[in-house]
Amino acid sequence: MILTLTVIVLGAIAIISALLLYVVSKKFEVQEDPRIGAVAEVLPQANCGGCGYPGCGGFASACAGAESLDGLFCPVGGAPVMSKVAEILGMASAASDPLVAVVRCNGTCEARPKVNEYQGARSCKIASVLYAGETGCSFGCLGLGDCADSCDFDALHMDATTGLPVVDQDKCTSCGACVKACPKTIIELRKKGPKNRRVFVSCVNKDKGGVAMKACKNACIGCGKCAKECAFDAITVENNLAYIDHTKCRLCRKCVVVCPTHAIHEENFPPRKPEAPKEEVAKPAAPKPEQAAEAPASEAPKVVAQPANSQSEAPRANA
Repeated sequence: MILTLTVIVLGAIAIISALLLYVVSKKFEVQEDPRIGAVAEVLPQANCGGCGYPGCGGFASACAGAESLDGLFCPVGGAPVMSKVAEILGMASAASDPLVAVVRCNGTCEARPKVNEYQGARSCKIASVLYAGETGCSFGCLGLGDCADSCDFDALHMDATTGLPVVDQDKCTSCGACVKACPKTIIELRKKGPKNRRVFVSCVNKDKGGVAMKACKNACIGCGKCAKECAFDAITVENNLAYIDHTKCRLCRKCVVVCPTHAIHEENFPPRKPEAPKEEVAKPAAPKPEQAAEAPASEAPKVVAQPANSQSEAPRANA
């Protein structure tokens, strides 16, 4: 009898609790826009945060709640994914140039010799807090690979010969994880450019020319020759460092030629044609001194005409 009563009481409590939960769930139900799920399905689900939102779910919610897609872009999916998102939401997709990560440091082991040896945790973030680095340049790459570790797409690795990170442009999704991981801010997202061609200053050293060159042979010395050569106002020189605005650059490469330290790099361009040698106009040879002296002797003697009555006057004088 007691057992039966216990079962009945517990069953009644369960039914009442279920009814209460049902009423509360309906009372405080939050209606979710069904478009959020549809947008999330077409996203790559990389959850890299390159869009500026916490994962693909946050980006889908932002797209669904926005009046336009201006300023919203998925760097991993690119334009094709954004076209699908725009189609789902009934909006126009914002045009955006594809980006790629660029390493703005050319301080190789040969150009930037070490002045000390770091022995500690193999992390750029930790090393940057402790000291300036193993070389005389306090602005350049530390070479400990935080950027490569942060890349989820295997698009970045460290070159053992140069000690610098190398970006695989075919794998790079421009998520920006390497940009955030670099404590020296030497990695930048720039336009891929037509046919993946780019021109940029591969240096971030802000020291004066002599100090920068002493630390690294490939450093920018802030001479300003590149800025004077650029006809599109794409180059500025501030704090002894030149910078090329990739939104203004027309890839004419005139700045590359005039850079005295070769700090400006050109990527994926065809080899330059060798300049044709200038033809010198042959000047007439000057006459030798011997020939100049013999010239008057070879001239024919001049004949002076005398008057006809000169001979007739002589006899008259004798008479």
